[in-house]
Amino acid sequence: MTLNQQRKLKTVLIGLLSWLIACVLFFPIFWMFITSFKTELQAISIPPLLFFEPTLDNFSVVQERSDYIKHAMNSVVTSFGATMLALIIGVPAAYAMAFSPTKRTKDILLWMLSTKMLPAVGVLVPIYILFRDYGFLDSRTGLVIIFTLMNLPIIVWMLFSYFKDLPKEILEAARMDGATPWDEMVKVVLPLSIGGISSTGLLSIVLCWNEAFWSLNLTASEAAPLTAMIASYSSPEGLFWAKLSAASTLACAPIVVFGWFCQKQLVQGLTFGAVK
Repeated sequence: MTLNQQRKLKTVLIGLLSWLIACVLFFPIFWMFITSFKTELQAISIPPLLFFEPTLDNFSVVQERSDYIKHAMNSVVTSFGATMLALIIGVPAAYAMAFSPTKRTKDILLWMLSTKMLPAVGVLVPIYILFRDYGFLDSRTGLVIIFTLMNLPIIVWMLFSYFKDLPKEILEAARMDGATPWDEMVKVVLPLSIGGISSTGLLSIVLCWNEAFWSLNLTASEAAPLTAMIASYSSPEGLFWAKLSAASTLACAPIVVFGWFCQKQLVQGLTFGAVK
């Protein structure tokens, strides 16, 4: 076998392996989607049914039982609101750590990251009491605050890595031209880091959209997002798999479509800090 043939074979094998991994990862989403069009009996049938007569009854039940539009709006407002607030806080913090580091900068970054290792249930009681006393329970404002705090360490870390890869010569030239730190950040750093900021914001939106623990414990009805709506289909009588799949499909569809249209920005941002 020639060297050229070996390279072609390697390319084909890598392609097949990639398709196999993609299919394995996509299968749960595919099965959830087709289950949403089954009846409850078809959903729990053994062996599982792949071919069946689809029905839209589950989606009708979900809309009648749960106000989908209200839950979806709660998810949109809290996810985008928390992401915007986290970026407003995270961009200046990452800028200061990247371009004006101190001896404690690395310690601060490690401390911020260590907060993600703390189980959320460990701080549930004090946060619940604070939210109750300040009137943030079952409110969009409360979810925006908790989602911001939840994602802020990741946002600062990602932006810090993007900012560190910027050419220092550009900043030095801006300073020689009399640019203030604010001018550097707004007119130099942010335009050069738009790809990284976009991918960071997209990741934050996805994390906020999928967050279930805080949504279930800090909301009841008024501010409950789509993750709380999905949980409502678990009852003492058991799980209604078809209706649960329909609710999950409705909850996942907006963020999947959003991610599909933003994939270019996501890829651009994830490769922004790559070794050149």
